[in-house]
Amino acid sequence: MDPTFIRTLAHAHQQVAAPVPGEALCHLAEQVMNVLFPERTEHPLPTEEAIAATLQKLQEHLAAILTALPMEPALADETATHLFSRLPALHQLLLLDAAAIVAADPAAQGQTEVVRTYPGFYAIALYRLAHALYQLKIPLLPRMLSEYAHARTGIDIHPGAQIGSSFCIDHGTGLVIGETAVIGTHVKIFQGVTLGALSVTKELANIKRHPTIEDYVVIYAGATILGGSTVVGSHSIIGGNVWLTESVPSHSRVYHRAQIHVTRTEDPTADFTFSI
Repeated sequence: MDPTFIRTLAHAHQQVAAPVPGEALCHLAEQVMNVLFPERTEHPLPTEEAIAATLQKLQEHLAAILTALPMEPALADETATHLFSRLPALHQLLLLDAAAIVAADPAAQGQTEVVRTYPGFYAIALYRLAHALYQLKIPLLPRMLSEYAHARTGIDIHPGAQIGSSFCIDHGTGLVIGETAVIGTHVKIFQGVTLGALSVTKELANIKRHPTIEDYVVIYAGATILGGSTVVGSHSIIGGNVWLTESVPSHSRVYHRAQIHVTRTEDPTADFTFSI
């Protein structure tokens, strides 16, 4: 192997102040979820004391992770304490999300099934944890957590997005929600939807690039909504495969009109033509 190449790599390795424990963070997030939603675990905690002790241990673990960023120990402790103080509010938000999914999906058999098995709920839960870290201006960790959820579910939600309560993701595979997207309450989004930017030039990094979705909007599969000034008004329905780059008022119905022609023959072995 080329010694110069090895030397270059060695220099790069030496410049890393401390490895960021991304795997530990994701494991911690899973443990927090298990405490908040005992339906997810095979070993529910038996007493209030056990729950309090577990949360304290997880808070200390988060503080240890933060010191690897690096962050001063006192600030790491303060940040971890602040984040864990927000768990009651986070739990209430997630209960509303779970209830919204149960109410919207005829296949859902109840909260336990949604919490234990639905990728949409899982992606929302880890997004809300990552968003809490993002709001505290913690570098790197929020994105690591959101990418962990992305890898597991196929749902890509940037931790900077602002998402209101009672959020429902149905299926969700291929869903993309950008950093500056704003989503109101009681919004339902299906798989393959993109809430993206019209342009991805670096000069737009500090401005709103992604759309605003107001309350009680439904966005069906494959729709693409782009642009920081694009607003979908409340109580609107965006149909499947719509490409939208301009605002629509409240109570709008926006559909992609496709022409489908089907021909039929009595003899299935005969030649036939079709177009879509």
